[in-house]
Amino acid sequence: MKFNNIVITGTGSYIPKNIVTNNDFAKNKFYDTNGKPFDSTHDEITTKFKAITGIEERRYADDNQNASDLGTIAAQRAIDDAGIDPETIDQIIVAQNFGDVNKGSIQTDLVPSLATRIKHNLKIENSACVAYDIIFGCPGWLQGIIQAQSFIKSGMAKRCMVISSETLSRVIDKYDRDSMIYADGAGAAIIEGIESDTKEGVLSFTSATFSKKEAHYLFMGKSNNTNADPNIQYIKMYGHKIYEFALTNVPNAMKACLDKAGADISDVKKIFIHQANEKMDQEIVKRLYRLYKQRNIPEGIMPMSIHKLGNSSVGTIPTLFDRVIKNICIEDHQLNKGDLLLFASVGAGMNINAIAYRY
Repeated sequence: MKFNNIVITGTGSYIPKNIVTNNDFAKNKFYDTNGKPFDSTHDEITTKFKAITGIEERRYADDNQNASDLGTIAAQRAIDDAGIDPETIDQIIVAQNFGDVNKGSIQTDLVPSLATRIKHNLKIENSACVAYDIIFGCPGWLQGIIQAQSFIKSGMAKRCMVISSETLSRVIDKYDRDSMIYADGAGAAIIEGIESDTKEGVLSFTSATFSKKEAHYLFMGKSNNTNADPNIQYIKMYGHKIYEFALTNVPNAMKACLDKAGADISDVKKIFIHQANEKMDQEIVKRLYRLYKQRNIPEGIMPMSIHKLGNSSVGTIPTLFDRVIKNICIEDHQLNKGDLLLFASVGAGMNINAIAYRY
């Protein structure tokens, strides 16, 4: 059976309880990529860091929690929110990048997949419920939504669950200033096909991979501390290159998505963008409006969670979306039936995607 609308019927998220402030990094000795220690004081480093990224705090998982554990909690909350029988889910799609990484380990664990582990944790018996992971960088959760809606639209599925979960705190180099960016978290959504008289849910999407010169802007590399074990790799990035890439390409993808939906920027009520860097996100939105020859950006158009939750990669958009819907710690941001929402993300690959969604 084919459906005329593909909608989100339930959401859930899990934010770890362990708060790590910028001051907690005072004990870390930071080095540049050549292994030279920075002359700047911790206060100077964190002041500049906060001014650029907006991050004051981030959350880390408990020592006994892995990404699959966080994802299970978020998934159960989405199931409860949607009020569905989990045995009726056709697909479980988990967006992630590093699998389960035990605290203190130097290995990622991807066998079985996180999706299989979460399905097992949820005690879902239906073997026709197919569980699998996708690795698409930070835009992974949106790509999971795109994939789910494609299966539903084709008639191959009726109900999917898209989960994102990451414990980036397990793969950071404590000698690298960029380690302060990353956080842990998980989000989930139930995606269903429905029949209704009005058009709602996913209206359009765009998705792209830039891999000629951009493929390794985010990568795994050795510690900035030359005395550390060179065989252990950590998440690394060329921040300035990513910044320039995002400002050039993300607004274009967002506009292309709205064009496909037959919508104008003036129709958009909220923009949910990957929480990577406050300054970068603000500039992306500014450039999007300029593509429409608009210089006045509506107040409150872009909810932000990065200040207190940091960058949890695939987790940032679904956790932010869930908290806005449920009015949890995100002030002055309400959604109303019929609102046009625009989702967008950029990350390792380099991958970009956007979704226009009628709430």
